[in-house]
Amino acid sequence: MPRLLFFYLIRRIGLGILIIQCALSVPVVLAYLLSSLPAAAVRGGLVWPAVQGVAPTVAYVALPMAAGVATALEFSRMASEGMIAVLYALRLSVWAVCRPASALALALVFVGYILSNVFAPLYVGTMQDVLNVVRNSLNHRMLEPAHFYTFDNGAKTLYLERWETPDIAANLFVRQLSTEKMEEQIITAAHAEFRRNESGVIVALRNGSVQTRSLAAGAGDVRLSAFDEYALVLPMQGSDSLPQRTWRGVYELPPGDFIQQFAAARADPRLLAEWTAEAAMRLGVPILVLGHTLLAMALALTFGNVTGRRGGGGQFVIIAIPAIHIVFLVLLQTLLRADARFIVVLAALALIEILASALMISRLN
Repeated sequence: MPRLLFFYLIRRIGLGILIIQCALSVPVVLAYLLSSLPAAAVRGGLVWPAVQGVAPTVAYVALPMAAGVATALEFSRMASEGMIAVLYALRLSVWAVCRPASALALALVFVGYILSNVFAPLYVGTMQDVLNVVRNSLNHRMLEPAHFYTFDNGAKTLYLERWETPDIAANLFVRQLSTEKMEEQIITAAHAEFRRNESGVIVALRNGSVQTRSLAAGAGDVRLSAFDEYALVLPMQGSDSLPQRTWRGVYELPPGDFIQQFAAARADPRLLAEWTAEAAMRLGVPILVLGHTLLAMALALTFGNVTGRRGGGGQFVIIAIPAIHIVFLVLLQTLLRADARFIVVLAALALIEILASALMISRLN
């Protein structure tokens, strides 16, 4: 194939992949954020960290579908305009016609592996941190008036009557327990200003009182003191980072740690199923870029009308690629989480798609 035509087809298909990738990824990311984050998360500045946490995963999962659909659209266009017949008339083989899309697919497989093994594990923890903040009300701008909130495993209880500004509350109530000092404190304040530092939130209280009661056996003394200003530290979202979680998912592990996790996963069937499902996502989904691209070309050249006459084969190809990709993802998430041994079946299906598509193309020569 002439070099100019080779890069022309790569640009055409590449632009189609970019447009379809954006059309697939953006609605999925927005739908996930709308279903996972409350409206108060916008006030808390959690939208951008959530986007960072979701976008790489959605990108590499949608990439095979985008590559397959874009290839199907381009080959259907070339068939309907008679360009395929012209290329055949130039004595180009079927594989020569398919070479630009195949080369682009191989490059995108490499991109998919970078997204699935580097960027997705690196940023997916950010989304889990955001969900941790949302579920445990660790952002002070998400606190609702007239609700009780607990922190530090129940050691602190907080209640506020209303917000005067996004950072200043009126009539704050705090109850905190100290196991070291064996005492209980009840703090009330007329006004409370929430100030973020690098690691947490400092609450500046004004015009209030502190009631301290000893929890020691037989001690019933209660001390009461008033204050003009008082500072209280809360384990909430700081200005530089989200609060640390006490757990870490297997999908957050970098490649080296993920491989080492297999030894521990083998002893637990549930953990092994989760590890296998994640391994299939990281290693299996990117290779589908090549499989879907070959399948799209094979179906377009087989069922499309390469003479340029009107036919319905192109529409079939465009519908088939998304359907196959969705079915594969559903099987991956359902079968592997039920039994890790289904990985053999899914690997065989992906291999069959590649080999069958290559055989269909070869038979057209």
